[in-house]
Amino acid sequence: MTRHTAPHSEPAPRWCSCAVPDDASEPTTSGLSRRGLLVGASAASVLAAAGWPGAAQAAPRDGSVTITIMGTSDLHANAVNWDYYKDATYSDSAGNAIGLARVSSVVKQIRADRGREHTLLFDAGDTIQGSPLGFYYALVDPVTESGAVHPIAAQMNAIGYDAVALGNHEFNYGLEFLDYWISQMECPVLAANAVHAGTKVPAYTPYTITSMKVKGRPPIRVGVLGLTNPGVVIWDKANVSGKIEVQDLVEAAARWVPVMRDAGADVVVVSAHSGDSGLSSYGGDLPVENAAALVAEQVPGIDAILFGHAHKDIPQRLVTNAATGREVILSEPKNWGQRLSIFDLELEFVRGKWSVAKHSATTVNTNTVVDDAELVAVVRAQHEAVVTYVNTPVAVSTEALSAAEACWKDTAILDYVNAVQTSTVAAAVAGTPEAALPIVSIAAPFNRGATFPAGEVTIRDVAGLYIYDNTLMASILTGAQIKDYLEYSAKYFVKVAPDAPVAPATWTNNLNTPDYNYDQFSGLDYGVDISQEIGSRIVGLSYNGAPVTAGQQFLVAVNNYRQSGGGGFPHIATAPVVYNAQVAIREAIISYASAAGTIDPADFHVENWRLVRNGTPVF
Repeated sequence: MTRHTAPHSEPAPRWCSCAVPDDASEPTTSGLSRRGLLVGASAASVLAAAGWPGAAQAAPRDGSVTITIMGTSDLHANAVNWDYYKDATYSDSAGNAIGLARVSSVVKQIRADRGREHTLLFDAGDTIQGSPLGFYYALVDPVTESGAVHPIAAQMNAIGYDAVALGNHEFNYGLEFLDYWISQMECPVLAANAVHAGTKVPAYTPYTITSMKVKGRPPIRVGVLGLTNPGVVIWDKANVSGKIEVQDLVEAAARWVPVMRDAGADVVVVSAHSGDSGLSSYGGDLPVENAAALVAEQVPGIDAILFGHAHKDIPQRLVTNAATGREVILSEPKNWGQRLSIFDLELEFVRGKWSVAKHSATTVNTNTVVDDAELVAVVRAQHEAVVTYVNTPVAVSTEALSAAEACWKDTAILDYVNAVQTSTVAAAVAGTPEAALPIVSIAAPFNRGATFPAGEVTIRDVAGLYIYDNTLMASILTGAQIKDYLEYSAKYFVKVAPDAPVAPATWTNNLNTPDYNYDQFSGLDYGVDISQEIGSRIVGLSYNGAPVTAGQQFLVAVNNYRQSGGGGFPHIATAPVVYNAQVAIREAIISYASAAGTIDPADFHVENWRLVRNGTPVF
C-alpha cells in the first residue's frame, strides 16, 4: 500500500508526513496483493463469537473486490487490560475487556483472515488522555521532558494504524504536548476542521489517501478525512484560544470530500470524533457536537463514517444522503478498546473506476481474545512504572469514605475535594482584594465507586475519586447567579412526590444528565426540593446563617472544564476569572493529603446541602 497525505500552505500545519512503502508480494485469490501476513486464529471465529451474521459471508461477485476498514475510538490511554484504580485486571458486570493490546489481537486475526493488503485501520480520537497511564506520561513524568516515546504512540505504531483522527481530549495537555505526540506517530494524525485561528487553514493534516494494489486493475484509492469536535474551543479554551478554531463538521466535510474525490479517492471514509445524535452538551453558539449522522445525510460523496465520542457500541447505522439518495454506513466502537468496528466494503470496477456496491458493518467484542503479548511488551516498563506510582501512599484516613451515595447526599469524600479547592484558592488570593470575598467551591460526583479506605490512602485512591485531568480556577459569581447555577444543576433529579418511597438511585440522571454534571456547592447552605418543578427547587440558600442576597459576591473555586462552559451551566463561563494557575486538581488533592498526613472528616465534612420534599428532608 502507498499513502498520499494532503499538503498545505503556511501557516505551517501540525502534522506528520507518513508513507508506507510498496512491497512486492504474491497475489491472493481475491486479486489483491498480500503484505506482511500476520499469523492468528480465523477472524471468522471472532466475528461468529461476536454474534455477527456476516461472519460467514458469501464470496464477492466476479470482478468485485472486498476491502475491510477496522476502527477504534475513545481509547483514552488504555494500553492493556488493567484497572489502575482497582490495581487489578479490568472487569465489569458485562465481562468487557479494555486496552490496545486486546484490540491488537482482533486486528491481527482480521488481517490474517482477509490479508494485510485487504485492510486498513483507523481511529476516531480521544487516544492519549483518560487513564492514569495517560496522566502519568503527560504530567508526572512527561514524555516531552524525558524524550520517551508515548506509550500510546508506541502501541499504535506497533499495531500499524493507517490514520488517527484527533479527539477533543487530545488537546487537554496543550498544543506543545499534542505536537510532540503527533511527531512520534508513524501514520497521519487528522483533523480537517481544526484550523489556525482567524483562518481556514487546517492546523493538522486534513486527510490521507492510501492506494491498495489490485492485480490486473488500477489500485483502489481509499481516502480518510479526520474531523474533531467543536467543543474543543470550550473544554480546552485555555490551551487553544487565539490559536485553534474548530469548524462545523458538516461544513468541513463539504469542503474536503470533493477535494479528496478530485485527488483520486475511490472510497471516502470519515473518521469523526463526534456522536451521531445531532445534539450538543453546550449551547447553540458552537456547531453541533454530535454531528456524524448529519455529515452522512448532508455531505455527498461519503461511503462510510467511523465515529466516536459518545462511548457507545453502535455496530451499524445506515443514513441516506439527502442529495444523492445513496446509503452511508456508520459504526461506533465502544470506548477503551472494548470493541473494534469492522466495515466490509464490496467494490466494483465500472466504467474505469472503483465504487462501493455493497457494505456492511459490525463491532467485535475484544473479550473474545486475549491480550497480544507483543503489544503488552511494548509498554510493559511504562505500565509498571504507573502501577508503582499509583500505589504510593499519600496519607492515612481515620475512617472509610465512600462516594456511593454522593449523588444524593452530602458526603465527606466529596467535601474533601471542596476542602482542597477552597484551601488552594484561599492561599492563592491572600493579600489581594478578592481575599475579602467569601470562598465557596464546586465539585461533582465523578465516580460512585470511589473510596478512601480506613488507613492508608494511595494515589490510586485519589485518582479513583478525581478521574479527570481538570485544573483549578476561581471566578466571581453573585448570589443570584449562584441560585441560577444551582437550579440548573438540580435538573439532575426527577420530580418525586412528597410521599413516594425513598429510592434515591432511581431519582438521578434526569434528562440523561450524567453524574459529573450534578454540581454541589460547599460553603453555602441550601436544600434541593425534588418535589418541585425544575427551576424552582433551591430553598433556604444561605451563607453563615444569613440568606444569600442577589447582589452578594462570592469567589467560586471551580474546575476549568466547568469554567470554560462544559455542561452548559449558566453564568460561570462569562464570570470574571480571579485565579488560573493551571494547578491539576488531582495533584492538588495529593499534595494537600501528603502535607496533612491525615484525612479526618471531622476537619472538613459539613452537611451543607440536602434533598428535601415539600420542605422535609429526605434523609
